[in-house]
Amino acid sequence: MATDCEAWLNANPVAEAEDLSDSFLSGEEDDAGLVVSKNFRNEINGNLLSSSSNSIHEARLKAKAKRRLRKNSSRDSGRGDSLSDNGDVVSGTSVAPSSPKSKLLDRKSRLGKGRGLPKKGGAGGKGVWGRSGEVYELEEVDQKDPNYDEAQENCVYETVVPPLDERDFEKTVTPIVQEYFEHGDTNEVAVSVQETTCWCTCSPCQSKVPSLAVSLALEAKASHRELTSRLLADLCGPVLSLSDMEKSFDQLLLELPDLVLDTPGAPQLVGQFIARAVSDQILSKSYIDGYKGRVDCQYTRVSLDRAAVLLRMSMGGLRIDNQWGTGGGQRPVIQLIKEMNLLLKEYILSGDSKEAEKCLKDLEVPHFHHEFVYEAIVMMLESKGEKTVKMVLQLLKSLSVSSVISIDQMRRGYERVYMDIAEINIDVPRAYFILEQCVDKSFSMGIIDVKLRDLCPCRGRKRFVSEGDGGVVKLESY
Repeated sequence: MATDCEAWLNANPVAEAEDLSDSFLSGEEDDAGLVVSKNFRNEINGNLLSSSSNSIHEARLKAKAKRRLRKNSSRDSGRGDSLSDNGDVVSGTSVAPSSPKSKLLDRKSRLGKGRGLPKKGGAGGKGVWGRSGEVYELEEVDQKDPNYDEAQENCVYETVVPPLDERDFEKTVTPIVQEYFEHGDTNEVAVSVQETTCWCTCSPCQSKVPSLAVSLALEAKASHRELTSRLLADLCGPVLSLSDMEKSFDQLLLELPDLVLDTPGAPQLVGQFIARAVSDQILSKSYIDGYKGRVDCQYTRVSLDRAAVLLRMSMGGLRIDNQWGTGGGQRPVIQLIKEMNLLLKEYILSGDSKEAEKCLKDLEVPHFHHEFVYEAIVMMLESKGEKTVKMVLQLLKSLSVSSVISIDQMRRGYERVYMDIAEINIDVPRAYFILEQCVDKSFSMGIIDVKLRDLCPCRGRKRFVSEGDGGVVKLESY
């Protein structure tokens, strides 16, 4: 290889290498250029070189310098160092080396072509719609297009909801009615039903909504039945017609044999719904008379007879609009307190704890049970015998064991009595003493815990004899 290089150099003489060194410094040159030694020593690793070997070494240094300069990016051309035509190094503005990771994330061309701007002006790439901020105009339809259809020029597209079958209808409307039992907003139900179903004047879904709501209310509480009656009254007119209501109740009467399997009292309850609907004027007064002589099912006869009896009683002053009662959360506090007092008095007379427990559940106010505990303890303080105290403690024990009254409600009821004992003592002089006895018995029966028992207030003892009076009894009363 040395022979070939020597032959080439003899044919193409190479000028003396100036300002080149074995190590190329990029970005750290001074204004005078590269610092090299002027006296080139013909010696490498202690070995003397001939003139031909010296020329080969100079050519290798030139090639090495050119390769290093070619590594600079095209965007840095003109700013860094370069070689002139005769191989001299031309120094320019120093450029800080860039990291290879930034080059990988760079969207600029690496081929050394163009002005160094992003490819396609930032509008190219996979999944890119165009330049940011670019507004597209409506494309004109080409009538010469083979797929052009003149009939589609004036088409109006609308969203069409397909009608629901019976199974899908129940799956869609049932959650709406169950949610209504929680919030009680009839307008929300009307909007939700119209949005989720294909609703029109001739839709068969209209007559299904009342029947579905009543069938769900049969298995619910009395307060939910009251909400259902209000829902039917509010839907009739804006959403449903009188004929839709009649069709719905006709369907309910036909389904009574199946409803009795899940709700044994369904005939009486449906009769109450019919009477309430007639009272709210969403059913005609002749609706019941239209079934006379045409009824074969015994459950339908029971339901219609129940509705007829309630309507006759309403003429005598019975309020049908209050037959279901009012939900616990919607009742006034004064009314709830009166009902709890009546419940306690009835229990003292009958002694039936199961009935008292059922009546307390029917009030549907688990958040207000602390008032029941408060009224029960006050009744014990105002009682004149041990019988009332014993019966009330037994009732509290049974309600605590059955978890009808929670531990928190029981604790709040006792704490309320502790706070008001000073005022109660004005009407009941022995209230402190009776309260201590009741609290001790409640702890022994497991109704309350030790912490609640220790919180029981006790009246301070009045000293009749002063320590400095020599044992003389004080005559002033207290």
